[in-house]
Amino acid sequence: MRIKQVAFLGGGLQVGLTILAAAGLGLLLHYPLNTSIFFGFLIALSSTAIILKLMMDAGEIDSPHGKATIGILILQDLCVVPMMLFTPMLGNSQPSVQSVLEIALKALAVIVLAFFGARSFIPRILGVVVNSRNRELFLLTIIFIGIGTAWLTSQAGLSLALGAFIAGLAISDSDYSHQVLGDIMPFRDAFMSLFFISIGMLFDPSILVRHLPFIASLIAAILILKLLVSTFALRAIGLPLRVSLLSAFTLAQIGEFSFVLSQEGVKEGLLSPETYQSFLAASIATMVLTPFFLLVSEPVAAFTLKRLPPWLVRGRRSLVGKEKKLTLSEHVIIAGYGLNGRNIARVLKFQKIPYAIIDTNPFTVQAEQKKGEPVLFGDASQSEVLKHARIASARILVVAVSDKAASRRIVSTARSINPALHIIARTRYLSESEDFYRLGVNEVVPEEFETSIEILSKILKQFLFTREDIERSVDEVRKEGYEMLRSLNSTYGQPATITGYLPGVEIGTFRVKEGSPTEGDSLKEGRIRRDSGATVLAVKSGEEIRANPPPSWKLEKDQIVLLLGTPEQLSRAGPLFEPGTETTGPV
Repeated sequence: MRIKQVAFLGGGLQVGLTILAAAGLGLLLHYPLNTSIFFGFLIALSSTAIILKLMMDAGEIDSPHGKATIGILILQDLCVVPMMLFTPMLGNSQPSVQSVLEIALKALAVIVLAFFGARSFIPRILGVVVNSRNRELFLLTIIFIGIGTAWLTSQAGLSLALGAFIAGLAISDSDYSHQVLGDIMPFRDAFMSLFFISIGMLFDPSILVRHLPFIASLIAAILILKLLVSTFALRAIGLPLRVSLLSAFTLAQIGEFSFVLSQEGVKEGLLSPETYQSFLAASIATMVLTPFFLLVSEPVAAFTLKRLPPWLVRGRRSLVGKEKKLTLSEHVIIAGYGLNGRNIARVLKFQKIPYAIIDTNPFTVQAEQKKGEPVLFGDASQSEVLKHARIASARILVVAVSDKAASRRIVSTARSINPALHIIARTRYLSESEDFYRLGVNEVVPEEFETSIEILSKILKQFLFTREDIERSVDEVRKEGYEMLRSLNSTYGQPATITGYLPGVEIGTFRVKEGSPTEGDSLKEGRIRRDSGATVLAVKSGEEIRANPPPSWKLEKDQIVLLLGTPEQLSRAGPLFEPGTETTGPV
């Protein structure tokens, strides 16, 4: 539901335009209209199994192009149902009103049965079986429901595959879907392997010898058609060209449901045996080429973007309304409005720190602009978009996108525009930090490392460690880990804070509160140095920042004091800025 606009608009355009384009191509090659439309059915679908596996392995499921791809795949899988139902009608050389009504009634009956089965019949059966506490019986029941539903649909004149698909939808809507998934998971890879092996066994290698030029042309036509149509569909709903291209490359192959549909087409006389074999050869080839397509998609997208004018590269702003010109300075730019971006924006808003957000999803931008958020639509790796966010006068850039390649492009572009910009980048793995420091990032936050720290704190909490002990342990782990990252920062000569040159030393900021021991003190009294050991680096009073203030400087309420010291010294300094704290004397 979070990507419903991309799924229904982008997916609907991709499926519909692919069917139309393939049907038109078929007519040009003098195939009958019904066969040409059926060609469109076959080509419109992509392989959910292959794409999900490759994107999960690459960690790109949550990237902008990953979300767009998943949305289109969801709609394609849903379109299998009407395609299955209308294939027999296409096979009828002279479709009559009676045949159309018969297909419509069958479709209605299937939908009604699936709905009531998912809501009442199947949950009751599974509930009785679960109460028996017999895992083998539970697994056999799931298999029986799948095979039984497939058999019933075949008896009604529909396909076995359609019945199995409906059974899966019904079971997934039950309260036991997670247990079903856990029990079926070990079978999934085995069944998937058997499926593709069986497809290979259906293939006649001699067809390559007899029709190699035709098959090569068919492979090229499928790949080019799907690339162009998918790119156009995603661009039409307003996504940037880079996201559209990456998704199009991912969706370029033929899907596993197309094999099932093609067999139905042979039964209905829509495909001759030789045409079927040629389609089989071309489909297998597109699946084999999928990993290569994913490998070259990023370089091809980068090459294309450099050679096109900015107005062709950007997303379509008409979907998000007219954006107001920003007049910010010394602000924070957040690239990516996912979970991390939202949390950062919420805190900045609460602290009244100016910020601007850049995101590639036009529907997210439209929704957030209505809430009053300063959101810009576009690809943050494009200099025009960053300039619109006033990158030259910004203080900090936070790169919070899930796509590593996009993050690198954003950092490189931002650093070239504003060499003094402080850049903080999120990355998934610690091993990726070196790449970001090489590009000019000041600070890298690896999710892998921060997750381990959070787990450590929860373990210590369960063993009843005090809050102080937990914070001390966490600080020690964080200090050791980030010292290594700071050394990488220094190695690649990027702008670093003073702590980058002083291992084990940190900078802390403290607000002088009313009634605290430091309120009204002058620096020459040396209370901070005496009681904590930390050194005063600077004091911020309103908008004025005084670096290395003189001894006569008097600390007043709400001033911000920057201290340099070890974590222990900063910890001792904290109470000096709190009301009602007694001084501890020399340390």
